Amino acid sequence: MPRPTPELLDDIYKRMVKAWGPQHWWPGETPFEVMVGAILTQNTAWTNVEKAIANLKSASVLDPRQLHDLPLSTLAALIRPAGYYNVKAKRLRSFLAWFVERFEGEVDRMFEVPLSSLREELLGVKGIGPETADSILLYAGNLPSFVVDAYTYRILLRHGMIADDATYDDIKELFETKLTRDVKLWNEVHALLVHVGKDHCKSKPRCEGCPLDPIPRG
Repeated sequence: MPRPTPELLDDIYKRMVKAWGPQHWWPGETPFEVMVGAILTQNTAWTNVEKAIANLKSASVLDPRQLHDLPLSTLAALIRPAGYYNVKAKRLRSFLAWFVERFEGEVDRMFEVPLSSLREELLGVKGIGPETADSILLYAGNLPSFVVDAYTYRILLRHGMIADDATYDDIKELFETKLTRDVKLWNEVHALLVHVGKDHCKSKPRCEGCPLDPIPRG
């Protein structure tokens, strides 16, 4: 069983980037758009989120205060392509209420808060879980907070690097202690693991052609 050493994680990264190159994730024209996308992408494909964000742009409301002031039913209708639109409208509204009231909708003010404190605040917003919070911190704030998702868990579990009862925080700590503390690197590693998950490490694995296939599996 391979041990998740810094050398092994570096090897995994090099294999993935050699296969697919830099991913330049997260797509979004502004940090605020990235934050909105991080909430909308919960339990849905990114292509659906793109349609929802396009609706917000077409309506000229992709702005913290304008979104905050929209009637909930209008917001839900605009983000309908993202799925679970009534639930997500409430989650987005909760985030916007916090963002506007706490920081007056100013991204720079938000990311001046120390990382650990800001993460705790985000986790206190209804509808914001660890993955969404870390996506906001890493991709919108360029802060060193590694993102863990279902793909990451599945890949590490199948390669015997974690136990099946490993928690989100266990996996997050693994990467944050064994990968060089570099925001760009953490960004790329997570994005590339998503690529592996989508193309190869599905519920039924398709190992042929996977850049991680030579690494022993547990």
